[in-house]
Amino acid sequence: MIEFYLDGGSGLSPYLQLVQQVRHALRLGMLREGDQLPTVKEVVAQLAINANTVLKAYRELEHEGLVAARPGVGTFVTATLTDASLAAHGPLRLDLRRWLAKARRAGLDDESIEALFMSTFRTTAQEDIA
Repeated sequence: MIEFYLDGGSGLSPYLQLVQQVRHALRLGMLREGDQLPTVKEVVAQLAINANTVLKAYRELEHEGLVAARPGVGTFVTATLTDASLAAHGPLRLDLRRWLAKARRAGLDDESIEALFMSTFRTTAQEDIA
């Protein structure tokens, strides 16, 4: 089961953070069809957020066709976002862990690592388009 967290410095609203975490878990194969999401009550207790925030996130996921609510039972994954590239994740994750360790040894903190990654990611994406 997925365990949600909130990042106050992300710039994303709490409900969008929940949606994004579910989408990432689906894309990485951490959630599969039939898996149950935590109940609204569990998420509210864990994160100390308003139940309407969780409901809004779950409704968004339901609108996207990724989950379905079963009244009195819970919310369940109905679709996945994984594809054939999932097999490549293991080696890529290992390379990324090595890169992260190298970045930390170079003195970069988490925010600097994220900024470096995102700027490089965006630049590369723009070059691929051109």
